[in-house]
Amino acid sequence: MIILGASDFPEVPTFVELFRDQPLFARYAHFLLYWEDILFSGLVAILLSLFFYFGARKREMIPHGIQNFFELIVDSMRKLVGGILGKDVDKHLPFLATLFIYIFVMNAFGLVPFMKSPSSSVSISIGMGLCVFAYVQYLTFTNMGFFGYLHHLCGSPQNLLGWILVPLMLPIEIITQISRPITLALRLTGNMMGEHVLISISALFAVILFSFDKLPFGLPIQVPAMLFGLVTSFIQGLVFTLLSAVYIFLSKPHASETHT
Repeated sequence: MIILGASDFPEVPTFVELFRDQPLFARYAHFLLYWEDILFSGLVAILLSLFFYFGARKREMIPHGIQNFFELIVDSMRKLVGGILGKDVDKHLPFLATLFIYIFVMNAFGLVPFMKSPSSSVSISIGMGLCVFAYVQYLTFTNMGFFGYLHHLCGSPQNLLGWILVPLMLPIEIITQISRPITLALRLTGNMMGEHVLISISALFAVILFSFDKLPFGLPIQVPAMLFGLVTSFIQGLVFTLLSAVYIFLSKPHASETHT
């Protein structure tokens, strides 16, 4: 069954939508549907927290089992963003690794039956983008100081021509800073939305084909689309994280900028 959910595009129904007509859930149906994206993003956060909490309780000098998996993730992320951040990689690794894992799992969560990818909602993706924006602005301010931060926003002028161009450079830099979380969010939401539309239409086509031909078995036409969706979920989480690492790198003062 394919329905139009809260996002108004074809998608496989979630357990919230399946049980909304049940007497036990009817009185809460509107509330649950309205906050569905928050519900699933919170569910992903809780599951990840429990997974890493219980998995990392017994850490040993010689890792084995689930600890090997955790260390593989950390080591891979360190190598990946280390090429961007250099010697500061360990300082920002907890934030970036958490960001990647959370976004990847949210992206892939919609592949689980009766679940939904919260990142297909622009409100959730903008929330993630705003987290990166706030973190980068905090780093820029602390790295450069108040006057260094203003100097950076003005385009780091070093001569008379640079100061003359400040009225032009200041709004451009402000627009650039504001556009970063928006572009991060729209890129993530658009790709996740397209992925789930593809899976939903594939599943709908399988149901229609089954009903027309009266086949004694279902046709899992959506399986290749789901495998493609898993790859897309990984890539989009990676792109979001790498762009965040680039913005963090740009928050550091350079030789031409004042640091106070």
